[in-house]
Amino acid sequence: MKLISATQLRFGLVGVANTLVDALGYALLVTLGVPLFVANFLSTTTGMLLSFTLNRNFTFRAKDGDVRRQALLFFGVTAFGLWVVQAAIIFAVTSAFPGVNVLIPKFAGIAVGLVWNYVLYNKVVFRHRPASAVETPVAEVTHD
Repeated sequence: MKLISATQLRFGLVGVANTLVDALGYALLVTLGVPLFVANFLSTTTGMLLSFTLNRNFTFRAKDGDVRRQALLFFGVTAFGLWVVQAAIIFAVTSAFPGVNVLIPKFAGIAVGLVWNYVLYNKVVFRHRPASAVETPVAEVTHD
């Protein structure tokens, strides 16, 4: 029995790569004097673009899908995960455990967000459609 699938391993590797791009890009931009909000916007956007490209082509191998549809779904899922799911988990953990170290709820939010992203990327954004479902026309039913 496998502990994790090859797709899940690739997802983890992509997550590490885009997190490094985000963090290192942010640090570099701030060091160069770019304002924090702008540096964060640029680094997270770069990380999301890298994440989309690598998840589409490497993790889920969904190159045959409609790239515009995938991009819209990807950015919607990712943004909701970052700004709603993660925020809700941070609020819930902070409310349940007042005074907890600020990184604990943040890491809890990241963990739940990872699951959120993986499931929705796999089942919605980059889902594989059977070739027969796309190519086989629906038979007409006639009543004589």
